[in-house]
Amino acid sequence: FGIRFKHGEMKLRAISFSNDSCYLPPLRCPAVCRLDPYDGLPESYLIHGGRTPNNEISSSLYLLTMDSRGCNRKLTLLCKEKELVAEVPGPRYGHTMTMVQSRGKTACVLFGGRSYMPSEERTTESWNSVVDCPPQVFLFDLEFGCCSAYTLPELSDGQSFHLALAREDCVYFIGGHSLASDSRPPRLFRLRIELLQGSPLLSCETLDNGLSISSAIFTRTGPAHRYIILGGYQSDSQKRMECTAVTLDEKGVHFEPLEAPKWTPDIIHSRTWFGGSSGEGSILLAVPTEGRPSQQDMHYFYQVSFQTEGESKEEERTLGCSQEST
Repeated sequence: FGIRFKHGEMKLRAISFSNDSCYLPPLRCPAVCRLDPYDGLPESYLIHGGRTPNNEISSSLYLLTMDSRGCNRKLTLLCKEKELVAEVPGPRYGHTMTMVQSRGKTACVLFGGRSYMPSEERTTESWNSVVDCPPQVFLFDLEFGCCSAYTLPELSDGQSFHLALAREDCVYFIGGHSLASDSRPPRLFRLRIELLQGSPLLSCETLDNGLSISSAIFTRTGPAHRYIILGGYQSDSQKRMECTAVTLDEKGVHFEPLEAPKWTPDIIHSRTWFGGSSGEGSILLAVPTEGRPSQQDMHYFYQVSFQTEGESKEEERTLGCSQEST
């Protein structure tokens, strides 16, 4: 669906796929990476892995691009499955995927996640048990789909549902949940990737100012590498109600507490919440109804905006279109 906001209402519109698109299965917790427009190509998205409603775990990689934008805002997408070769990452979900730039080259970085226990270790009782994926870093180029796997001594434990923020040749892995220890340690790693002519050079550094958080949401707040982290969990039964501003610069990563919005009672008392970025400085939150038998499948949606009042009014001037539902 295409989602936009107008005068406090959320408008949904179904998006169609072009005739030569492949099938994109319904995936839960895949890794999604946005690709900026380049070489005349439009903005696009990489989608890797994920868990289906039938509890199958995927290892496929899809590229989603805009095929056409017709009259009356009708949007058509093109979905293509990209083949990976060499050291291909196995099926997983809850992992991250980011783009790095070094020496005029780009590469995609994949890390973390969880998957089913290896078949040779399964028993009847643990047949559907999931485990942390080995803490390997995978690099692959989009042109040829060639993958390579790297093991670094600093990344000794698996982690999933963490955050990954990239700036030039560095990726920062923040927080995450470890199934092996059932914990959310305040981890923070800086992975530097030099895309040399022969083989890439990877180095990793453990930093001591991380966050204890999993399944958080982040949104970018401008052209510079500034972000806001919101939501997530500090434990299985405790949501993280604080907000944090993050800045990436040539010196490293900097965290700064940010005043949280005034949460509604439904948000405060809910056990779960989820969502995603809905544009720069804006986050869409979803909270399921709880304790109401007549509304079991309903959700409340909230837009959390960190924009100034002038920017919000500018956004509401978007022209309307037909065939929308609120």
